[in-house]
Amino acid sequence: MGLTSNKVLVVAVLLALALFFATVWLWPRLARRGWRAVVGRVGLLLVTQVVLFAAVGLAANRSFLFYGSWADLFGQEQDMGVVVDHAAGSKDVRVVGKQALDVPGGGRPEVGGQIQKVVVAGERSGIVSPAYVYLPPEYFQERYAKRAFPASVVLTGYPGTAENLIKGLKYPKTAYLQAKAGRMQPMILVMLRPTVAPPRDTECVDVPGGPQTETFFAEDLPKAVSETYRVGTKPRNWGFMGNSTGAYCALKIALHHPDRFVAGAGFSAYYRAAEDVTTGDLFHGDDGLRKRADLLWSLDHLPQGRTSFLVTTSKRGEDNRRGTREFIKKVKSPASVSSITLESGGHNFNTWNREIPPGMVWMGGKLSAT
Repeated sequence: MGLTSNKVLVVAVLLALALFFATVWLWPRLARRGWRAVVGRVGLLLVTQVVLFAAVGLAANRSFLFYGSWADLFGQEQDMGVVVDHAAGSKDVRVVGKQALDVPGGGRPEVGGQIQKVVVAGERSGIVSPAYVYLPPEYFQERYAKRAFPASVVLTGYPGTAENLIKGLKYPKTAYLQAKAGRMQPMILVMLRPTVAPPRDTECVDVPGGPQTETFFAEDLPKAVSETYRVGTKPRNWGFMGNSTGAYCALKIALHHPDRFVAGAGFSAYYRAAEDVTTGDLFHGDDGLRKRADLLWSLDHLPQGRTSFLVTTSKRGEDNRRGTREFIKKVKSPASVSSITLESGGHNFNTWNREIPPGMVWMGGKLSAT
Protein backbone atom coordinates (compact mmCIF):
# COMPACT_ATOMS: atom_id res chain seq x y z
CA MET A 1 0.00 0.00 0.00
CA GLY A 2 1.37 3.39 -1.02
CA LEU A 3 2.13 6.21 1.39
CA THR A 4 -0.66 8.36 -0.04
CA SER A 5 -3.28 5.61 -0.44
CA ASN A 6 -6.65 5.73 1.34
CA LYS A 7 -6.07 2.25 2.78
CA VAL A 8 -2.98 3.29 4.71
CA LEU A 9 -4.77 6.32 6.17
CA VAL A 10 -7.86 4.28 7.12
CA VAL A 11 -5.72 1.60 8.81
CA ALA A 12 -3.83 4.26 10.79
CA VAL A 13 -7.05 5.98 11.93
CA LEU A 14 -8.69 2.68 12.93
CA LEU A 15 -5.57 1.61 14.81
CA ALA A 16 -5.46 4.94 16.65
CA LEU A 17 -9.11 4.58 17.65
CA ALA A 18 -8.58 1.00 18.76
CA LEU A 19 -5.62 1.99 20.95
CA PHE A 20 -7.60 4.88 22.43
CA PHE A 21 -10.46 2.59 23.50
CA ALA A 22 -7.95 -0.02 24.67
CA THR A 23 -6.32 2.60 26.88
CA VAL A 24 -9.67 3.54 28.43
CA TRP A 25 -10.56 -0.13 28.92
CA LEU A 26 -7.24 -1.27 30.37
CA TRP A 27 -6.45 1.80 32.48
CA PRO A 28 -8.06 0.47 35.70
CA ARG A 29 -5.89 -2.64 35.49
CA LEU A 30 -2.79 -0.54 34.94
CA ALA A 31 -3.58 1.85 37.80
CA ARG A 32 -1.86 -0.36 40.35
CA ARG A 33 1.51 0.34 41.89
CA GLY A 34 4.61 -1.45 40.77
CA TRP A 35 7.03 -1.18 37.89
CA ARG A 36 5.04 -3.44 35.59
CA ALA A 37 1.94 -1.25 35.85
CA VAL A 38 4.02 1.89 35.29
CA VAL A 39 5.71 0.39 32.24
CA GLY A 40 2.31 -0.72 30.94
CA ARG A 41 0.83 2.78 31.29
CA VAL A 42 3.83 4.48 29.69
CA GLY A 43 3.97 1.94 26.86
CA LEU A 44 0.26 2.16 26.10
CA LEU A 45 0.27 5.97 26.10
CA LEU A 46 3.41 6.10 23.99
CA VAL A 47 2.12 3.67 21.36
CA THR A 48 -1.26 5.43 21.22
CA GLN A 49 0.33 8.84 20.71
CA VAL A 50 2.76 7.56 18.06
CA VAL A 51 -0.08 5.99 16.07
CA LEU A 52 -2.22 9.12 16.51
CA PHE A 53 0.57 11.38 15.23
CA ALA A 54 1.18 8.95 12.37
CA ALA A 55 -2.49 9.16 11.36
CA VAL A 56 -2.41 12.97 11.49
CA GLY A 57 0.84 13.00 9.52
CA LEU A 58 -0.55 10.65 6.88
CA ALA A 59 -3.66 12.82 6.53
CA ALA A 60 -1.57 15.98 6.17
CA ASN A 61 0.77 14.32 3.68
CA ARG A 62 -2.17 13.08 1.63
CA SER A 63 -3.53 16.63 1.41
CA PHE A 64 -0.25 18.41 0.68
CA LEU A 65 1.93 15.56 -0.70
CA PHE A 66 5.14 16.51 1.07
CA TYR A 67 6.28 12.96 0.24
CA GLY A 68 5.03 10.93 -2.71
CA SER A 69 6.13 7.46 -1.60
CA TRP A 70 7.64 5.48 1.28
CA ALA A 71 11.02 5.68 -0.42
CA ASP A 72 10.70 9.47 -0.64
CA LEU A 73 9.78 9.64 3.07
CA PHE A 74 12.81 7.62 4.13
CA GLY A 75 15.21 9.48 1.85
CA GLN A 76 15.66 6.79 -0.77
CA GLU A 77 16.16 8.48 -4.14
CA GLN A 78 14.47 6.07 -6.54
CA ASP A 79 15.23 8.19 -9.60
CA MET A 80 18.98 8.37 -9.17
CA GLY A 81 21.50 6.00 -10.66
CA VAL A 82 20.12 5.95 -14.22
CA VAL A 83 22.93 5.67 -16.76
CA VAL A 84 22.19 7.02 -20.24
CA ASP A 85 24.60 6.21 -23.06
CA HIS A 86 25.16 9.02 -25.53
CA ALA A 87 26.09 6.97 -28.55
CA ALA A 88 25.65 8.48 -31.97
CA GLY A 89 21.98 8.55 -32.95
CA SER A 90 20.72 7.78 -29.42
CA LYS A 91 17.59 9.56 -28.22
CA ASP A 92 17.63 12.22 -25.53
CA VAL A 93 14.29 10.98 -24.13
CA ARG A 94 14.00 7.36 -23.01
CA VAL A 95 10.63 5.92 -21.91
CA VAL A 96 11.01 3.75 -18.81
CA GLY A 97 7.37 3.28 -17.77
CA LYS A 98 3.74 3.91 -18.66
CA GLN A 99 0.58 4.42 -16.63
CA ALA A 100 -3.09 5.10 -17.32
CA LEU A 101 -5.17 8.02 -16.11
CA ASP A 102 -7.78 7.42 -13.41
CA VAL A 103 -10.72 8.25 -15.70
CA PRO A 104 -13.47 6.13 -17.29
CA GLY A 105 -11.88 3.97 -19.96
CA GLY A 106 -8.45 5.19 -18.86
CA GLY A 107 -6.89 1.80 -19.56
CA ARG A 108 -7.08 2.57 -23.27
CA PRO A 109 -4.71 5.39 -24.34
CA GLU A 110 -7.05 6.52 -27.13
CA VAL A 111 -9.75 7.09 -24.50
CA GLY A 112 -7.93 8.31 -21.39
CA GLY A 113 -4.53 9.31 -22.71
CA GLN A 114 -1.33 8.07 -21.12
CA ILE A 115 1.38 9.17 -18.69
CA GLN A 116 4.87 8.05 -19.65
CA LYS A 117 7.76 8.07 -17.23
CA VAL A 118 10.89 9.14 -19.08
CA VAL A 119 14.52 10.02 -18.57
CA VAL A 120 15.66 13.19 -20.32
CA ALA A 121 19.32 13.68 -21.17
CA GLY A 122 20.31 17.29 -21.79
CA GLU A 123 22.57 17.57 -24.83
CA ARG A 124 24.07 20.97 -23.96
CA SER A 125 23.71 21.04 -20.16
CA GLY A 126 24.78 17.45 -19.54
CA ILE A 127 21.94 17.15 -17.01
CA VAL A 128 19.98 13.89 -16.84
CA SER A 129 16.58 14.10 -15.14
CA PRO A 130 13.50 11.90 -14.73
CA ALA A 131 10.18 13.37 -15.88
CA TYR A 132 6.61 12.43 -16.72
CA VAL A 133 4.99 13.14 -20.08
CA TYR A 134 1.20 13.28 -20.33
CA LEU A 135 -0.13 12.47 -23.80
CA PRO A 136 -3.82 13.31 -24.37
CA PRO A 137 -6.22 10.73 -25.85
CA GLU A 138 -6.16 12.47 -29.22
CA TYR A 139 -2.44 11.70 -29.51
CA PHE A 140 -3.34 8.01 -29.93
CA GLN A 141 -6.40 8.43 -32.15
CA GLU A 142 -6.09 7.61 -35.83
CA ARG A 143 -7.66 10.86 -37.06
CA TYR A 144 -4.93 12.84 -35.26
CA ALA A 145 -2.09 10.54 -36.36
CA LYS A 146 -0.34 13.26 -38.36
CA ARG A 147 -1.21 16.17 -36.09
CA ALA A 148 1.26 17.97 -33.85
CA PHE A 149 0.26 19.09 -30.35
CA PRO A 150 1.19 22.09 -28.20
CA ALA A 151 3.15 21.32 -25.05
CA SER A 152 3.85 22.91 -21.70
CA VAL A 153 6.62 22.21 -19.22
CA VAL A 154 5.20 21.90 -15.69
CA LEU A 155 7.37 22.24 -12.58
CA THR A 156 6.55 21.57 -8.95
CA GLY A 157 8.06 23.47 -6.04
CA TYR A 158 11.28 22.72 -4.15
CA PRO A 159 11.92 20.07 -2.90
CA GLY A 160 8.79 18.44 -4.28
CA THR A 161 8.60 15.36 -6.48
CA ALA A 162 7.22 15.12 -10.00
CA GLU A 163 4.60 12.69 -8.66
CA ASN A 164 3.05 15.65 -6.81
CA LEU A 165 2.05 17.12 -10.17
CA ILE A 166 0.09 13.95 -10.97
CA LYS A 167 -1.34 12.93 -7.59
CA GLY A 168 -1.76 16.17 -5.65
CA LEU A 169 -2.09 18.90 -8.26
CA LYS A 170 -3.73 16.63 -10.84
CA TYR A 171 -2.34 18.34 -13.93
CA PRO A 172 -2.97 15.41 -16.34
CA LYS A 173 -6.52 14.81 -15.13
CA THR A 174 -7.28 18.54 -15.27
CA ALA A 175 -5.95 18.74 -18.83
CA TYR A 176 -8.05 15.71 -19.77
CA LEU A 177 -11.26 17.11 -18.23
CA GLN A 178 -10.82 20.65 -19.57
CA ALA A 179 -10.15 19.36 -23.09
CA LYS A 180 -13.06 16.92 -22.91
CA ALA A 181 -15.36 19.78 -21.86
CA GLY A 182 -14.16 21.80 -24.86
CA ARG A 183 -12.60 24.55 -22.76
CA MET A 184 -9.10 24.01 -24.13
CA GLN A 185 -7.30 22.19 -26.90
CA PRO A 186 -5.54 18.86 -26.20
CA MET A 187 -2.07 19.56 -24.83
CA ILE A 188 1.02 17.55 -23.94
CA LEU A 189 2.46 18.12 -20.46
CA VAL A 190 6.12 17.57 -19.55
CA MET A 191 6.19 17.29 -15.77
CA LEU A 192 9.23 17.32 -13.51
CA ARG A 193 10.71 18.96 -10.45
CA PRO A 194 13.08 21.94 -10.63
CA THR A 195 15.66 20.00 -8.63
CA VAL A 196 17.57 18.47 -11.53
CA ALA A 197 20.78 18.37 -9.48
CA PRO A 198 19.44 16.93 -6.18
CA PRO A 199 19.51 17.83 -3.40
CA ARG A 200 20.60 21.31 -4.47
CA ASP A 201 18.01 23.98 -5.29
CA THR A 202 19.51 25.67 -8.36
CA GLU A 203 16.59 28.12 -8.87
CA CYS A 204 16.66 27.33 -12.61
CA VAL A 205 19.85 29.33 -13.20
CA ASP A 206 23.07 28.38 -14.92
CA VAL A 207 25.44 28.17 -11.96
CA PRO A 208 29.02 29.22 -12.88
CA GLY A 209 31.04 26.02 -12.76
CA GLY A 210 27.93 24.12 -11.65
CA PRO A 211 24.62 22.74 -12.93
CA GLN A 212 23.43 24.47 -16.11
CA THR A 213 19.79 24.30 -15.11
CA GLU A 214 18.47 27.18 -17.21
CA THR A 215 20.08 25.70 -20.32
CA PHE A 216 18.47 22.34 -19.54
CA PHE A 217 14.95 23.77 -19.20
CA ALA A 218 15.15 26.43 -21.90
CA GLU A 219 17.01 24.52 -24.61
CA ASP A 220 17.63 20.83 -23.92
CA LEU A 221 14.18 19.85 -22.65
CA PRO A 222 11.99 21.29 -25.45
CA LYS A 223 14.44 20.07 -28.10
CA ALA A 224 14.51 16.53 -26.70
CA VAL A 225 10.72 16.37 -26.35
CA SER A 226 10.10 17.75 -29.86
CA GLU A 227 12.43 15.11 -31.28
CA THR A 228 10.56 12.33 -29.46
CA TYR A 229 6.90 13.39 -29.60
CA ARG A 230 4.73 15.26 -32.10
CA VAL A 231 5.44 18.72 -30.74
CA GLY A 232 6.57 21.71 -32.79
CA THR A 233 9.77 23.64 -32.19
CA LYS A 234 8.43 27.19 -32.52
CA PRO A 235 7.79 29.45 -29.49
CA ARG A 236 4.04 29.35 -30.13
CA ASN A 237 4.13 25.57 -29.59
CA TRP A 238 5.55 25.80 -26.06
CA GLY A 239 4.46 27.09 -22.65
CA PHE A 240 5.90 26.86 -19.14
CA MET A 241 4.03 26.75 -15.81
CA GLY A 242 4.58 25.79 -12.20
CA ASN A 243 3.94 26.50 -8.54
CA SER A 244 6.19 28.10 -5.92
CA THR A 245 9.80 27.56 -7.06
CA GLY A 246 8.37 26.09 -10.25
CA ALA A 247 6.34 29.30 -10.69
CA TYR A 248 9.46 31.46 -10.40
CA CYS A 249 11.20 29.19 -12.90
CA ALA A 250 8.27 29.29 -15.34
CA LEU A 251 8.14 33.08 -15.39
CA LYS A 252 11.93 33.38 -15.51
CA ILE A 253 12.42 30.96 -18.40
CA ALA A 254 9.53 32.44 -20.40
CA LEU A 255 10.78 35.98 -19.76
CA HIS A 256 14.39 35.29 -20.71
CA HIS A 257 13.61 32.97 -23.63
CA PRO A 258 10.76 34.38 -25.73
CA ASP A 259 12.38 32.61 -28.67
CA ARG A 260 11.51 29.28 -26.99
CA PHE A 261 8.29 29.86 -25.02
CA VAL A 262 5.30 32.01 -25.90
CA ALA A 263 3.72 31.83 -22.44
CA GLY A 264 4.62 31.40 -18.77
CA ALA A 265 2.24 30.84 -15.84
CA GLY A 266 3.35 31.14 -12.22
CA PHE A 267 1.07 29.95 -9.41
CA SER A 268 2.18 31.67 -6.17
CA ALA A 269 5.44 32.80 -7.71
CA TYR A 270 8.21 34.78 -6.07
CA TYR A 271 10.23 37.07 -8.28
CA ARG A 272 13.84 36.93 -7.11
CA ALA A 273 16.07 33.86 -6.89
CA ALA A 274 16.36 32.45 -3.39
CA GLU A 275 19.85 32.34 -1.89
CA ASP A 276 20.16 30.16 1.21
CA VAL A 277 21.65 26.89 2.46
CA THR A 278 19.63 24.88 -0.08
CA THR A 279 20.94 26.87 -3.06
CA GLY A 280 24.56 27.41 -2.12
CA ASP A 281 26.45 30.10 -4.02
CA LEU A 282 24.44 30.48 -7.22
CA PHE A 283 26.21 33.46 -8.75
CA HIS A 284 29.82 33.27 -7.51
CA GLY A 285 29.98 37.02 -6.97
CA ASP A 286 28.66 37.90 -10.43
CA ASP A 287 26.24 40.78 -9.77
CA GLY A 288 25.05 40.71 -13.38
CA LEU A 289 23.82 37.15 -13.00
CA ARG A 290 22.16 37.99 -9.69
CA LYS A 291 20.31 40.94 -11.22
CA ARG A 292 19.22 38.86 -14.22
CA ALA A 293 17.70 36.31 -11.80
CA ASP A 294 15.55 39.14 -10.38
CA LEU A 295 12.47 39.16 -12.61
CA LEU A 296 11.44 42.69 -11.65
CA TRP A 297 14.92 43.98 -12.56
CA SER A 298 14.80 42.04 -15.82
CA LEU A 299 11.47 43.58 -16.79
CA ASP A 300 12.96 47.05 -16.27
CA HIS A 301 16.33 46.51 -17.95
CA LEU A 302 16.01 43.76 -20.57
CA PRO A 303 13.98 43.69 -23.81
CA GLN A 304 10.55 42.10 -23.46
CA GLY A 305 9.47 39.70 -26.18
CA ARG A 306 6.03 38.67 -27.37
CA THR A 307 5.47 36.57 -24.27
CA SER A 308 2.23 36.17 -22.33
CA PHE A 309 2.40 35.83 -18.54
CA LEU A 310 -0.10 34.63 -15.95
CA VAL A 311 0.56 35.36 -12.26
CA THR A 312 -1.53 34.48 -9.21
CA THR A 313 -1.89 35.72 -5.66
CA SER A 314 -4.48 36.13 -2.87
CA LYS A 315 -5.83 39.16 -1.05
CA ARG A 316 -5.28 37.30 2.21
CA GLY A 317 -2.91 34.47 3.08
CA GLU A 318 -0.05 34.92 0.60
CA ASP A 319 3.02 37.12 0.90
CA ASN A 320 3.64 37.56 -2.83
CA ARG A 321 0.86 40.09 -3.49
CA ARG A 322 3.12 43.13 -3.56
CA GLY A 323 5.65 41.46 -5.86
CA THR A 324 2.84 40.26 -8.12
CA ARG A 325 1.46 43.79 -8.44
CA GLU A 326 4.93 45.09 -9.32
CA PHE A 327 5.40 42.36 -11.90
CA ILE A 328 2.08 43.25 -13.55
CA LYS A 329 2.97 46.97 -13.69
CA LYS A 330 6.37 46.31 -15.28
CA VAL A 331 5.19 44.09 -18.14
CA LYS A 332 5.17 46.18 -21.32
CA SER A 333 4.15 45.61 -24.94
CA PRO A 334 4.79 43.47 -26.90
CA ALA A 335 4.57 41.26 -23.81
CA SER A 336 1.23 40.87 -22.01
CA VAL A 337 0.14 39.78 -18.54
CA SER A 338 -2.97 38.29 -16.92
CA SER A 339 -3.63 37.49 -13.28
CA ILE A 340 -5.75 35.48 -10.86
CA THR A 341 -6.37 37.01 -7.42
CA LEU A 342 -8.22 34.87 -4.88
CA GLU A 343 -10.02 36.40 -1.91
CA SER A 344 -8.01 34.15 0.39
CA GLY A 345 -5.44 31.47 -0.17
CA GLY A 346 -2.05 30.21 0.88
CA HIS A 347 1.14 28.59 -0.31
CA ASN A 348 -0.45 25.16 -0.55
CA PHE A 349 -2.06 22.56 -2.79
CA ASN A 350 -5.61 23.68 -2.00
CA THR A 351 -4.90 27.15 -3.38
CA TRP A 352 -3.09 25.87 -6.47
CA ASN A 353 -5.87 23.40 -7.24
CA ARG A 354 -8.23 26.38 -7.47
CA GLU A 355 -5.90 28.17 -9.88
CA ILE A 356 -4.64 25.38 -12.12
CA PRO A 357 -7.89 24.67 -14.08
CA PRO A 358 -8.40 28.29 -15.24
CA GLY A 359 -4.63 28.65 -15.61
CA MET A 360 -4.48 25.63 -17.87
CA VAL A 361 -7.35 26.93 -20.00
CA TRP A 362 -5.46 30.24 -20.27
CA MET A 363 -2.31 28.40 -21.31
CA GLY A 364 -4.17 26.34 -23.90
CA GLY A 365 -5.48 29.55 -25.45
CA LYS A 366 -1.96 30.95 -25.86
CA LEU A 367 -0.39 27.94 -27.57
CA SER A 368 -0.65 26.71 -31.12
CA ALA A 369 -0.21 23.19 -32.46
CA THR A 370 1.20 24.35 -35.80
